[in-house]
Amino acid sequence: QVRLRESGGGSVQAGSSLTLSCEASEYNYATRCMGWFRRAPGKEREGVAAIDFDGTIHVADSLKDRFAISRDNAKALYLQMTNLNPEDTAIYFCAADCLDDPLVPEYNFWGQGTQVTVSS
Repeated sequence: QVRLRESGGGSVQAGSSLTLSCEASEYNYATRCMGWFRRAPGKEREGVAAIDFDGTIHVADSLKDRFAISRDNAKALYLQMTNLNPEDTAIYFCAADCLDDPLVPEYNFWGQGTQVTVSS
């Protein structure tokens, strides 16, 4: 059982940058594929960015110019967000062990989420 803990959320002004972190409780095969998802109020959970089992990076097309994903070891995952706008307001979730397309929210393990609120 992999436990995931997100951090770094908060309330910021439009145009700001924010970096989210996700720490996994252990390194194993499951944490080789990890991703970030978000759920805005009244909307479905959507894929933001992910790193696949082979290290391939995937970022949602609409976010490629502002969001980036990285990891510095097998257990820590980051999401760098720039030029934030109110439409980015959502709960951001970290996930591990993808079962399908890494940007599809079909993962075995999920964190509790961290709130990001962007005001205009």
